[in-house]
Amino acid sequence: MSYFKNDKRAYILLADGTVYEGYHFGVEGTTFGEVVFTTGMTGYLEVLTDPSYCGQIVLQTYPLIGNYGVNTADMESEKSWVAGYIVKEWCEEPSNFRNAGTINDFLVSQKVVGIWGVDTRAITRRIREYGTVGGCITTENVYDKKDELLAAIKANRVEKPVQAVTCTEKGWYYTRENRANHVALMDYGYKHNILHKLLEFGCNVTVMPANSDINDIRRLNPDGIMLSNGPGDPMDNPEIIENIKDFIDYGKPIFGICLGHQLLAIARGAKTVKLKYGHRGLNQPVKDLDRDRVYITSQNHGYAVVSDSLPEGAGRVTHVNVNDGTCEGIDYPDIHAFTVQFHPEASAGPNDTGYLFEKFCDLMERGQQGCL
Repeated sequence: MSYFKNDKRAYILLADGTVYEGYHFGVEGTTFGEVVFTTGMTGYLEVLTDPSYCGQIVLQTYPLIGNYGVNTADMESEKSWVAGYIVKEWCEEPSNFRNAGTINDFLVSQKVVGIWGVDTRAITRRIREYGTVGGCITTENVYDKKDELLAAIKANRVEKPVQAVTCTEKGWYYTRENRANHVALMDYGYKHNILHKLLEFGCNVTVMPANSDINDIRRLNPDGIMLSNGPGDPMDNPEIIENIKDFIDYGKPIFGICLGHQLLAIARGAKTVKLKYGHRGLNQPVKDLDRDRVYITSQNHGYAVVSDSLPEGAGRVTHVNVNDGTCEGIDYPDIHAFTVQFHPEASAGPNDTGYLFEKFCDLMERGQQGCL
């Protein structure tokens, strides 16, 4: 049953004391997180279920959210991971043949606190000018307990978010191909479309918990290793970085996406930096330096690899962000690995860079033939 719009007030409080007033949807309560914005016109359900948003309050810059409803087939994981949700307006009567409920129904089912009717443009401009900031959404009277909420915002931090989103046991997925490469998909908070893309290319896939070490990989004996996306600061994962160094020595092809891109770069001696407000949306232009071509990509990250921090000979930058020049891809020919910061499996989003999965499969095929 849909929850129709009402006039119950809700508030956004930022760490600098700024208050924005609106109306509540989803569940009532108070929630804390880093406030970030994403620019996609579609794909709101994918945003809500992307583990990379764990612990973050997400603002949708597109003014109308929920117009085609929700459908569980579009979910990028088994649940929503956002700490809170901000929209200008949500649609009570979505129109789509696949629709199975409203965006409000979904937020209620996932126990997510939301707010609508706020000036999302003003909040976005504030973040772009001053950077991402901690905040909260509350359905209580913010003015009665502002100091208490500000202290809680300052103290709020998600500890080890990768450990919060990863699976606890291995999962096996098989294609119908007679012969397929076997991929170990390291689950740092992987999106389901990474798995779907690997299966589409005829791979057998075993999803591995984030803390799996080289002994687990050796027992699996895969043809290649996929390092997935995930939430948080890559430097908060020292054990995983050490495991990746062992994966490198193991010698099988490696493909990293988003957080996986950052973790492999750190394992090779590079540094990462937190971006002012990150790249989140479906329209980020990236130039492939080898192909001399610009692609429009889907992205969701708040950190980037510092291009000139790679030790000499450790890797070669292959992709750059056209807007700000940040590193978007690295090739490591000496260890048969490559990584990208964006999402080539994107859905919703452009699929122009799906050729990278083909490149990964080619590396695995060459490895089976003894050509690496």
